[in-house]
Amino acid sequence: MSLISENLQAVRQRIEAAARAAGRPASSVRLVAVSKTFPAAAVREAAEAGLREFGENYVTEGVEKIEELRALGLVWHYIGPIQSNKTRSIAEHFDWVHSLDRARIAARLAQARGPSRAELQVCIQVNVSGEASKSGVAPDQVDRLSEEVAQLRCLKLRGLMAVPEPTPDEATQRRRFAQLRDLRDRLNRRGFAMDTLSMGMSADLEAAIAEGATMVRIGTAIFGERRN
Repeated sequence: MSLISENLQAVRQRIEAAARAAGRPASSVRLVAVSKTFPAAAVREAAEAGLREFGENYVTEGVEKIEELRALGLVWHYIGPIQSNKTRSIAEHFDWVHSLDRARIAARLAQARGPSRAELQVCIQVNVSGEASKSGVAPDQVDRLSEEVAQLRCLKLRGLMAVPEPTPDEATQRRRFAQLRDLRDRLNRRGFAMDTLSMGMSADLEAAIAEGATMVRIGTAIFGERRN
């Protein structure tokens, strides 16, 4: 068994245990393997071990892997900051976008996607920890942005995403994730139909699942330390 296969088995066991502790089936949590900085060969190895969904932070790197591995039929998630001049590449190559935080970017993605293709699945990124260095819309701006995104053709608003500040304190982790869940639930009470909470990474997936994560984005625990 390869190292990636061993790591994947351990991650799945963590997800299953966390879901069980939360009274949820493990199948309610989708695993997105974050493959940024790792070569296409590592993605191929992970796919051979049963992974189907992969996340990329860098557009050019991600597109190169998507093209090289197209025959595998993988699902690709864009999870990094979105620059205006990269919207066409993102819309043309990725299936999901997790990091939407501006109406102008949403409009550009919708225009580039076009009506001839399946809708681009999108999540709004929320800056739940209020860090100046973090991307994401402020919590009090989520309602307005959700309304604007929901009106766009070619995009399907699926839910919310967050990358809270790193901390070993589980209570803080859970508080941030609970805030995102509460925002999603409030929006759904207003008539939205969001089914996705993209939250939780290698160090805090248990806390995220406890608070309702439907997608966890795992990189280091599967592929190892990042290659800079």
